[in-house]
Amino acid sequence: MIKKFNLPQFILNTFFVLVCLTYILPFILVLSISISSEDAIKQFGYTLFPKIVDFEAYKQIFSNPTQLIDAYYVTIIFSAVTMVLSILVMTLMAYPLSRPNCKFRGVLTFYIFFTMLFNGGLVPSYIMNTKYLHLDNNILVYILPALVSAWYIIIIRTFFQGLPEGLVESAKIDGASELRIYFKIIMPLSKPVVATIAFFVVIAKWNDWNTALIYIQSPKLYSLQYMLQKILREAEFVNKIALEGISGTFQDYKVPTESMRYAMAILAAGPILFIFPFFQKHFARGLTIGAIKG
Repeated sequence: MIKKFNLPQFILNTFFVLVCLTYILPFILVLSISISSEDAIKQFGYTLFPKIVDFEAYKQIFSNPTQLIDAYYVTIIFSAVTMVLSILVMTLMAYPLSRPNCKFRGVLTFYIFFTMLFNGGLVPSYIMNTKYLHLDNNILVYILPALVSAWYIIIIRTFFQGLPEGLVESAKIDGASELRIYFKIIMPLSKPVVATIAFFVVIAKWNDWNTALIYIQSPKLYSLQYMLQKILREAEFVNKIALEGISGTFQDYKVPTESMRYAMAILAAGPILFIFPFFQKHFARGLTIGAIKG
């Protein structure tokens, strides 16, 4: 049976194909520039397909693979640990706030919300983390200060409030404790919001570079983003010396800084692109359900 041509459906499909291209084409462009020759970029500009294929940018970045591998290792460790611990801490905080029999939930909710409006600032945070908690030059500085987000707690609490109250009441009648209800009933039903918040936490920690800039002195504890920026700054410094003719050592040496920027973007974003499909199943539902109730 031949289907009739549906013009409105064709227009709708075409529109969404074009929308998808707006997401895919920039990534292809970044990949193309990262493997393009520096001279070709200067001559032809940014092109969707490389005019002259050159992997010099990747060779420069991986010239010292040990430091890059260490940065990947440190970033993976603190991103994964922060994700697990933050989900545990924030859901444990959000659960009592979602229960109608919690006496001080209004006060606690306002206290959490208040921290979204005002915070101590960089200097008090630095003093607290270094002088009192002694987290400077320690991998825990990536993890502990980032365990709790007031906004995420409110989202999780809102999601918990939307779960059927009868499930909790029936579990209490059967003699289940609050912790048992939390682990056996609430958490299995909260996969959408948990997956969404977990993905946001991973993205935030994976892109974290300022923590290493402020607190870390040991190169073995550099985060990936900070390490990539450090490599790029060093390359720009070498080019500046060569351009000004300050030293004969680098006078004839040119580092492809333009293609290196995009190669670093590929190296930084690549692992996240592989992680996202594992969260995609619950991602859209977690974003919408948490916003139904206020």
